[in-house]
Amino acid sequence: MATILVIDDEAAIRRLILRVLRPRGHALLEAEDGEQGLMLMKDRPLDLIITDIYMPGKEGIETIREALDRAPGTKIIAMSGGCGSRNLMFLDMAETFGAQASLAKPFLPQELIETVDRVLAGR
Repeated sequence: MATILVIDDEAAIRRLILRVLRPRGHALLEAEDGEQGLMLMKDRPLDLIITDIYMPGKEGIETIREALDRAPGTKIIAMSGGCGSRNLMFLDMAETFGAQASLAKPFLPQELIETVDRVLAGR
C-alpha cells in the first residue's frame, strides 16, 4: 500500500484521518505543521501528502509548493475547514499549485477513502 503523510495542526483531525486510513493497510505518518511535514519527507519517499491549508507556521499552500519542489511526483490532497467561499478559493488555489484533489472539512470518512483511492490511482 501507500506511504501517506497527514499534516494538520489539529491533533483530533490527524487522529481521525489515521483511524480511517489505517485499516486500508497504508503506512501512515503525521505532522502538526508544514515544516515538520517537510522534515519527514527527507527521511523517506512518500506516495501521498494530505495537508491542511490553514496552519500556524508553514501553511498548506507553501507546504505544497515546497513538497513538489523536493519530490515532483508526490501526490497531494489539500483540505480546509476555513471560512465559506474563502475556503473554496484556497482549495482551488491548492489545486492550481499542484494538489490533485481537495476536501472541505468536515468530510465523511467515505469521502476521504474515495479521494485517497482516486488520487493514488492517478484519476
